[in-house]
Amino acid sequence: MSPESQPVQPQVRRVTVLGAGSWGTTFAKVLADAGRDVTMWARRPEVAEEISQRHSNEAYLPGITLPEQIGATSDPAKALEGADAVVLAVPSQSLRANLVRWRDLLPKGAILVSLAKGVELDTLLRMSEVISEIAGVPSGEVVAVSGPNLAREIAQGQPAAAVLACADHDRAVAIQQAAFNSYFRPYTNTDVVGCELAGACKNVIALSCGMAAGLGFGANTMATLITRGLAEMARLGAKLGADPLTFAGLAGVGDLVATCSSPLSRNRTFGERVGRGETIEEAKAAQGGQVAEGVASCVSIRALAAQVGVDMPITEAMYRVCHEGCAPARAGAELLGRQQKHEWS
Repeated sequence: MSPESQPVQPQVRRVTVLGAGSWGTTFAKVLADAGRDVTMWARRPEVAEEISQRHSNEAYLPGITLPEQIGATSDPAKALEGADAVVLAVPSQSLRANLVRWRDLLPKGAILVSLAKGVELDTLLRMSEVISEIAGVPSGEVVAVSGPNLAREIAQGQPAAAVLACADHDRAVAIQQAAFNSYFRPYTNTDVVGCELAGACKNVIALSCGMAAGLGFGANTMATLITRGLAEMARLGAKLGADPLTFAGLAGVGDLVATCSSPLSRNRTFGERVGRGETIEEAKAAQGGQVAEGVASCVSIRALAAQVGVDMPITEAMYRVCHEGCAPARAGAELLGRQQKHEWS
């Protein structure tokens, strides 16, 4: 192929981040620290002003100083003007409604990046599929971010890695180059199905690990839940065409270990509160506005698994606790009492 006929690598200099929660703000910091010009959209004008003027977002990242080159506005049209890439950083179950309001403002040709981890209720679509449907772009052009990405640790500059999944590898590489800095190392992957399913499922498994901790169980129980959780995630992924190796990588076991083990994980913390005896509503209130995605995801993932005939017992147990009122101790006993089987059957 001659130099003239080779595809031009997309260049990402200006990035818009739509959403000012903990992970959206952290990813904006990652991009700014990598030398990008970043504008954030925040739903509340006072949050946008705080980010722009005081270089902080105390509600979500207390004590973290943000780079001065991050600007913010509550006007989505202003935020999106001239963006080479648009990062969608809103919760999975509100992505569709927000994107409907934003789609006519999206700059033509901008790379769309999803930070949301979940499967949509009712439609059972992955986040890249929702974005494709609403924004009118091929799903193969959406970049999905996954991996062990606890926001506060990354905002503090602690070393971390991530996976940028996109069927169009050039787009993934463009975001990789835009986000690579001294503490954040992104890898690319073309298995969008595996990366997105792993990112959604691990939140449900983290609920179970939190509940186990709340019940007073130790490392053996945690390791059992993590590995058996990984097994059911991989079964679902295999049925839906994912690459099995994805579940052994950063988007699979990497994200699973971090989310199931850390007190910074909203899903693990939520589960621990429920394990200690709080009601679902009490645990939600204690989150202070931060969303535990696994509570909704266990509904959609359970439905998706049933649709394709995959057994996901931990997901089923979390559904029963979160939506049918089953006590965590009883759910655990039922998991242990299931029919004995071969490990890989």
